[in-house]
Amino acid sequence: MDLINLTIHELRDLIRNREVSSEEIVRSFLSRIEKVEDKVGSFITLTKEKAIENARKIDKKIKENISNLSDLAGIPVGIKDNIVTEGIKTTCGSRILKNFIPPYDATVVKRLKLSNAIIIGKTNMDEFAMGSSTENSAFKITKNPWDLNKVPGGSSGGSAAAVSASLVPYALGSSTGGSIRQPAAFCGIVGLKPTYGLVSRYGLVAFASSFDQIGPLTKDVEDCAIVLNSIIGFDKKDSTSVDNGNIDYTKALMKDIRGIKVALPKEYFDDKVDNRIKEKVLDAVKVLEKLGAKIDYVSLPFSEYALATYYILAPSEASSNLARFDGVRYGERIENYNSVEELIVKTRTKMFGDEVKRRIMIGTYFLSSSHYSKYYKKAQQMRTLIIRDFERVFRDFDIIISPTTPTLPYKIGEKKLISMYFSDVLTVSANIVGIPAITLPCGYIDGLPVGMQILGKIFGEVDILSVAYAYEKNSDFQKRIPEIKEGIKSGV
Repeated sequence: MDLINLTIHELRDLIRNREVSSEEIVRSFLSRIEKVEDKVGSFITLTKEKAIENARKIDKKIKENISNLSDLAGIPVGIKDNIVTEGIKTTCGSRILKNFIPPYDATVVKRLKLSNAIIIGKTNMDEFAMGSSTENSAFKITKNPWDLNKVPGGSSGGSAAAVSASLVPYALGSSTGGSIRQPAAFCGIVGLKPTYGLVSRYGLVAFASSFDQIGPLTKDVEDCAIVLNSIIGFDKKDSTSVDNGNIDYTKALMKDIRGIKVALPKEYFDDKVDNRIKEKVLDAVKVLEKLGAKIDYVSLPFSEYALATYYILAPSEASSNLARFDGVRYGERIENYNSVEELIVKTRTKMFGDEVKRRIMIGTYFLSSSHYSKYYKKAQQMRTLIIRDFERVFRDFDIIISPTTPTLPYKIGEKKLISMYFSDVLTVSANIVGIPAITLPCGYIDGLPVGMQILGKIFGEVDILSVAYAYEKNSDFQKRIPEIKEGIKSGV
């Protein structure tokens, strides 16, 4: 049986029917990793022996009592390397943390362990989640499984590529400006950024605290709902955590979408987006229209300023958050220094990569007393206007649909700085506003995936998941995915 290409819910059913053991599943994925990981470069750290040991423990539990088995029990997962894991290295893709082993688990990791999920490794990422291609890792460049010459997106590119290449059935990523949806779209999988506060950030190494959110990357929408069920919930250790009640998101998938009101923002379908991508997304919208959705165009006029707003506020928060990495308290440090100041300066100079240094300097500039009012204050005011834009649209509509990315996956080394920052132009608004957003594949162009983004109201995960699921189950494109995958030329 080809276990590596199965979804979470398919593997779950096999385990519950006692047709396969957790150890068999884990060994199948480890075998796959041995064959193709050197081509893809998804993982920074692998925990092979521990994964097999945990699988055996879970198999024993299953034999003794199968009645209270969670949907994730016995199924392996990849964790983005900025989510702390007790006893397992958490590097954030940076030299400064290359040997850091946390003494505790992030809340999401704790919840996965309570679900008897099996951590198989920590996935590669742009250093401290700063990047849109996973080329900024201090350790390796992750490749896109659909074309090994292309980027997988970022900063959760390791997680996205691992799921796409069937190295794990699902993974966790983090999103500050689109770092779950953008790599998910580039790698042809499903990625969800939940509402800010729905998933605890405790144990997520902070980039920009008012933007960051953890979410799942999966092979299909049902799997996304399954993982979301396991990681949500109020956490007193996170001051921004919200108790949104006891919702089963897998049941929400069956919600009838007839009459649901869908907004298409004109600004998200303009000249900045590849025409071929727009066509694929609009074809997907027609599928939803046939299912009874009501479609209309709207305007989000302040979205024009979203990218600039993000690239003022996020680096400003990063410059503050990354001040803790100084070579004094924890992490790597240089050996020869004559003062504490020299220790800090030389450690940060040597251990931080170029992109991290760049964003710290930019953020420090915006927060300086002479520039605070001119840039940071105005960006916060613009954030409020962008939030009001979305509130106005959501008074009349249930969801918003757009392309996820303006371009197809690009070649490794092709884009730098501003052109790379532009990759997030369609995703940053959801993080600015704090609303949920999901991406799922809606077509392929030249053998590369195209993502459709669905945005919802605050705590509107039920709506976006049900619409995504309805499309997934009713599009001709989805039925052709096995045929498309046969045509992958990369050998992965």
